Amino acid sequence: MKIGIVNDSPLAVAALRRALALDPSFEIAWVAGDGEQAVQMAARQTPDLILMDLLMPVLDGVEATRRIMAATPCAIVVVTTDLGRNAAQVFDAMGHGAIDAVDTPTLAEPDAQLAAGPLLRKLRNIGRLLAGRVPTRHTLTAPPRAVAAARLVALGASAGGPAALATLLGALPADFGAAVVAVQHVDEAFASGMAEWLDGQCALPVRIARAGDAPRPGTVLLAGTNDHLHLASPTRMAYTEQPCDYLYRPSIDVFFESVVEHWRGDVIGVLLTGMGRDGALGLKAMRDRGFLTIAQDRATSAVYGMPKAAAAMGAAAEILPLPRIAPRLVQACGGALLL
Repeated sequence: MKIGIVNDSPLAVAALRRALALDPSFEIAWVAGDGEQAVQMAARQTPDLILMDLLMPVLDGVEATRRIMAATPCAIVVVTTDLGRNAAQVFDAMGHGAIDAVDTPTLAEPDAQLAAGPLLRKLRNIGRLLAGRVPTRHTLTAPPRAVAAARLVALGASAGGPAALATLLGALPADFGAAVVAVQHVDEAFASGMAEWLDGQCALPVRIARAGDAPRPGTVLLAGTNDHLHLASPTRMAYTEQPCDYLYRPSIDVFFESVVEHWRGDVIGVLLTGMGRDGALGLKAMRDRGFLTIAQDRATSAVYGMPKAAAAMGAAAEILPLPRIAPRLVQACGGALLL
């Protein structure tokens, strides 16, 4: 896998070089000292993946990510120091299509393999994703539907997802009558910050889903660990390590398929922007059960991967631009359709 490094710190670049040298499948394509140079180099030689710093002179990592994804899209992972303090910029970069974020490995750690571990694990998973590995679908046993039970909106998003979720959830009214559960591909370290960030932009309260929670109307629950969020029963959510070999943690497919297996009311499944195919099989299982399923369209997706996979397999009953999804949910849940 050919990798571009974007960082203005010689120490950080040295640490990244040392980390990548531990895996012979990684090749450094080029090194850029700022975002403007990265945009130019990506246009001349688009790598398989870019390791993008956030805080740089001339052009920061958020704007560089936006420009690269618009002109010469490729996989981008934010790699910077003190991610917790820069959470807002991380979510902005992910909104423009960055896949994930991780702290810069440090040269101070004497064990190079230990220091590089979090970064290398993410890069290997992304490499498997770029190679097109597709998870095995499980056989589902669906419960009988009960019309009187609550309605559930199940959301899935990946690269570009934070901004898409903010747009969608921010357009839902405070009296929205369905329960909402969202699975966003984001590291556990950023989940709480993302929930707080979304909560500040939405009329509905947004918080992390806890083991034992039941989806309730008027509340948005966000998957909050690196394990998979799933419905363990019709009234209880839980986290599970299985399947342990899935590329994405948390997995949208695992949650969507658990909804088909356990939820006894009506369901609306929504698959938003993202790289890969996670969520497409789960959305197809929902449609096969007669539920309304929606995929974001190409024009409004930061990365048209997951919605494209859903559309290709007939998993989406409706393909809509992002600004029309929230009004469609309101209309489907008994409100007026506002266009």
